[in-house]
Parts: sequence; C-alpha cells; structure tokens
Amino acid sequence: MSPYLGVFLASAGAVVLVTPIIRLLAVRFRAIDQPSDRKIHPKPTPTGGGVGLLIGVAAGIGVAALTPSLRSTFRESTELQGTLVAAAVITLVGLVDDIRALSATAKLAAQILAAGLLILYGVELLFFWSPFGRTTIVVGADLAVPLTIAWVVVMVNAVNLMDGLDGLAAGIVVIAAGAFFLYLSNIGTSNFAGDTRSAEVMAAVTAGAALGFLPYNFYPARIFMGDSGSMLLGLLLASATISGVGRTVQPSGGDIAAFSIPVLIPVIVLAVPLTDVALAVIRRLRRGRPVFAPDKEHIHHQLQEIGNTHRRAVLIMYLWSVLAAGSALAITFINGRRVVGAILIGAVGLIAATFVPRRIRETLRVRRARKAEARQGAPVATKTH
Repeated sequence: MSPYLGVFLASAGAVVLVTPIIRLLAVRFRAIDQPSDRKIHPKPTPTGGGVGLLIGVAAGIGVAALTPSLRSTFRESTELQGTLVAAAVITLVGLVDDIRALSATAKLAAQILAAGLLILYGVELLFFWSPFGRTTIVVGADLAVPLTIAWVVVMVNAVNLMDGLDGLAAGIVVIAAGAFFLYLSNIGTSNFAGDTRSAEVMAAVTAGAALGFLPYNFYPARIFMGDSGSMLLGLLLASATISGVGRTVQPSGGDIAAFSIPVLIPVIVLAVPLTDVALAVIRRLRRGRPVFAPDKEHIHHQLQEIGNTHRRAVLIMYLWSVLAAGSALAITFINGRRVVGAILIGAVGLIAATFVPRRIRETLRVRRARKAEARQGAPVATKTH
C-alpha cells in the first residue's frame, strides 16, 4: 500500500470518528451558527468543525512520521511540523471567531501570523521555473517572504469565502488537494530541486481530512466547519502548493508542460475559489465597500438565484472544479497540443453550458415579469428561490 494512502486514510478516519464528538461539544457549549439575512441555512447549526479537521491533520502527519518510507522527511525538513503548528494557531483563532465574531483585521493578523510560522519552519516560495528564457527564477529573501504571506492570505480567504453552501468548501478542497497530489506524484522528482514528500503528505492529509468531514457537512449539514475549518483548509492548501511548486525546476512530461509555468498549476487547480475571490474583491471595490465585507453575491449564491437547488449548486461547482483540475493535469501530462487544446475548450464549454443557459433564461424571465408588471400595474415576483 502506498504510504500516502495510509496518511490519507488516517486523516479521513480520524475526522469521521471525532466529528460527532465535536458536534456534541458544540451543542453543549452553544457554539451554534444562527440563521441571518446574509446566511442561507434555515435553522441553527453547530459549528467549530475545524477542531475535528485539525485532529485529522494531526493524525495524518503522525502516521506519516511513523511510516518508514516517510520518516526521513521529518529529519531532513521541518515543513510538516511547521504546518501543524501554523494549523493549530489558525484553527484556534477561527474557533474564537466561530464562538465570538472577530473583526476582519484580527483574522487577517492571524493569517499573517500563521504564514510567518510557515516561513520560520521552511515553507517558503524559493524559486520556480519560467518558460520565458527557459530558466529557473530565484526569489530573493526580500521578495520570498511577502510572496509567501500573500499566497497564504489569498488561499485562506478563497476557501473561507467558498464556505457558503453545505459541503461546498470541503468538496472543492478534496478535488483541489487530490489533483495537486497527482501532479506532484506523477511529474517526477527530476522536476524539483528538493524533496517533494512533504508537499505530497500535506496534499494527502488535506484531501483526507476534508473528505472525512464531508459526510457530516453535505446538505443538509449536521455541523459547519466554521472559520476554524475553512481557514485551516486554506492554510493547508497554501502550504502544500508553496512546498511543492516553490522548488520547481525545468518541467518534463507533456510538450505543453515544457512551455508552461508550473507555479500556475495550483492557480488552475484552484480556479473556482480564486475566481470567486477576484470577483468579490472587484465587486466590493467598485461599490466602495470594504474588501472583507460579507455579501450574498458569490458564485454559489448566483447559481441558486438562477434556479438551482442548494444541492445542485454544490454539485455544479464540484463539476467546475473537476474540469479545472483535470485541465491542469492535462497540460502537465498529455503530449499533443491539439489534444490539450480540445480538453481546455471542452472544459470551458461544459462550464458555460451549466451556467449561461440558466442565466439567460432567468434574465428573460425577469424582463417578461417587468413588462407584465408595467402593463398590469401589479407587483410581480422577479426571483426564484
């Protein structure tokens, strides 16, 4: 059995076992997420599931430390230990926010602190391959630190903003972490200047923990991961991608990969949450609102506005994530530009087919309703839920 499969199963199994206990404790200590105007869930639901996720992460890393083929990773690097320390810090801050809401500034400070801990333990963007000039770009110390912090903050908030529907964030993290693990394990060690086992362990742990939590969090959710869970998963994805891609040298594999930028692979794999973050920032800046101000205009909200049920909206975004992750792997591994091009076009076409027709129908319906209202002088509903 692959040592990474053991790590994955340990993380998933631990989360499956402890989450019911965490739920009971959340009810006991009244860590309950109440419904509100900016939230979708209709009834009070226990939160703080990030504690169970953290236990799963610790279990997975513990199994990795006991696995003979992975044991040397802990002697040669402190990345896994540092990730666990940073994960504990950001989960604790998230748990406080789940119980007593913290300000956006306080949460941002915690994210920067966690990123600083990763850097102290060696998780840092050091260099990466660039097809321009076909060379490896070395990131100086003065630039490596802010780039690493920025990536951690972006990833943490990407997953946090995605956690708006039951099971959405957990499912997308499983897809993203699984795809990134396949990228690391199949591209070959010749493409990296250092050992990638730390990144592979982190990806396996992240996917396992998120998958173990999904049965309790999929619609209708019995417990929410809360900010303690979403920020934790975002941090884990950031750590895995920085550790894996931040040491990339000239790629091999598909002929497209030789001309691609491996540092962009995580961006493609995580295209759905990162796109949502970009749109949210643009939307709020245009309206003169704070960047961290909450709203109900994220992609998953729009999917519901055009007539998709809660469960269908989540499954559509799963599909989009699979298509994006599959496209990233195709660029890396498949020889033949025409084949890769066809895959990319097909992926974009499928994404458009699941969103555009309903959006057009909803727009036309609203226009017809407004015309009818103008003719009859009577109010007409313009939205479906």
